[in-house]
Amino acid sequence: MYREHFGFREQPFSIAPDPQYLYLSRQHREALAHLIYGVRTGGFVLLTGEVGTGKTTLCRCLLEQLPAQVLVAYIVNTGLSERELLETICDEFRIVRPRQNVNNKVLIDAINTFLLKAHAAGKSPVLIIDEAQNLAPSVLEQVRLLTNLETSRRKLLQIILIGQPELKSLLETRQMRQLSQRITARFHLEALSGSEIAAYVNHRLHKAGVTRPIFGREALRLLGRLSGGIPRLINVICDRALLGAYCEEKHTVSRRILRKAAAEVFGRPVGILSRWWPVLFFAACLLFAVLYGSGLFARLPFTGFFAAGPSLSTRS
Repeated sequence: MYREHFGFREQPFSIAPDPQYLYLSRQHREALAHLIYGVRTGGFVLLTGEVGTGKTTLCRCLLEQLPAQVLVAYIVNTGLSERELLETICDEFRIVRPRQNVNNKVLIDAINTFLLKAHAAGKSPVLIIDEAQNLAPSVLEQVRLLTNLETSRRKLLQIILIGQPELKSLLETRQMRQLSQRITARFHLEALSGSEIAAYVNHRLHKAGVTRPIFGREALRLLGRLSGGIPRLINVICDRALLGAYCEEKHTVSRRILRKAAAEVFGRPVGILSRWWPVLFFAACLLFAVLYGSGLFARLPFTGFFAAGPSLSTRS
């Protein structure tokens, strides 16, 4: 609706994980380097981060950069049993599996045969499991057992686990220590900083075809506070703010428009005094100190209550 108004080629703040719009902050570049390292060395890589920090988009970016000899099994449905996980791996790698008298051993044997043939052909199979925090401990143990498939020189299957912070916490438990010890590279994605938020927003605007500033400096600062630096929240708020500016026939997004957009996204008003409460709190403390130091505080009518306390009487 607002594309023509601002001159965008396409919607700049879609929440779809489009690698074209990936903004590589310093930590995103580091995370991508960890993923590439895992693919090249045959390691076991763990990538975690809060919802909306760009984990899936980063993974899609990785997939676009992989050479032809890398074979990928990408699993996003993690509500699986051990058997279903093995069947899904077979399906992703296009492994022909028997339809009758199938058990876990038969499936693992089929996967092992495929991996040996791939290794002999110079191929590198990679298993990527997204939203891995939803995997049951027994299924994670089956993932660990897959890392036992190896030659005398290297692992036959490279594994990348991607998930929310709960996955990191789960792998730190005693129950998961054997799996945790197999992980060769770990990275946790944090929220964007204030300067990164401005660069992120401008990056997406440029990708969509607009190079002039649309979000002012104050609006971007407010955006950082309201979004917490989470890219997905930034996208949703910015998309709504652009719509609000369009409806008001404005070509820039002000703090007022952004605040209204955030209120619509969160379904509640956002604090008007959020910017000033530290100043007001400091001023109140300073006023109290001045009154107390000058003796005026003791003369105020309500202070006698604190000095004497409430009187209680009892009747016998």
